[in-house]
Amino acid sequence: MTFTNRTALVTGAGRGIGKAIAETLAAQGCTVICVSKSAESCGAVAAAITAAGGKAVARAVDVSDGPAVAAAAEALLKEFGKIEILVNNAGITRDGLLARMSEADWDAVIQTNLSSCFHWTKAIGWPMCRGRWGRIINISSVSGVIGNAGQANYAAAKAGMIGFTKSIAKEFARRNVTANVVAPGFIKTDMTAELSAEVQAGATALIPMQRFGEAAEIAHAVAFLASEEAAYITGQVFSVDGGMAM
Repeated sequence: MTFTNRTALVTGAGRGIGKAIAETLAAQGCTVICVSKSAESCGAVAAAITAAGGKAVARAVDVSDGPAVAAAAEALLKEFGKIEILVNNAGITRDGLLARMSEADWDAVIQTNLSSCFHWTKAIGWPMCRGRWGRIINISSVSGVIGNAGQANYAAAKAGMIGFTKSIAKEFARRNVTANVVAPGFIKTDMTAELSAEVQAGATALIPMQRFGEAAEIAHAVAFLASEEAAYITGQVFSVDGGMAM
């Protein structure tokens, strides 16, 4: 895969899938801006990338806060000149059956998982268009493709990311800016590690490949979509889920 001095911004880069994406893009030669709500977690990832010989910085931003995202994006564009790869990965869960789901839990997931995607893309997407090169990769979920009981808020946000991505792909296509979705299935992360053994076994039974995926397997798909070689791919959803949503 070919990268030519590209600058990438990855949200939710402090752990799990976001961390793997940041590390993989840095290994490909990108300068990576690691964004997380926690300065400690994204700082640790950026420090590890730098120690390994890569280029990375950390910025603590609450991605659910539109004005905070706008201010951070403006400052970063001034600092780096341009940001050519945007990976909207930040996400939270507030699971529960709809009958017991609070409005606060609904709003928190929609704001963090979906509205953040809008805020970052609006701030960084148009500068990409002016530069006539860009890659936007939004990390959805198998839940956004097929739904999941107890995750109405999460599935709605992740499905919304898919519709959002297809729309901006059409808006940005003539300016050589692509937008695609990667929809992970069950991936080995801190989040899935918290699931009970019974739940993990039940989930594995639904996966044709009979295993959870690795964060690096998501990161490699993202890296391809961010590369020069993916120039003619836009508006697509790539399910990386062991066949779960086929």
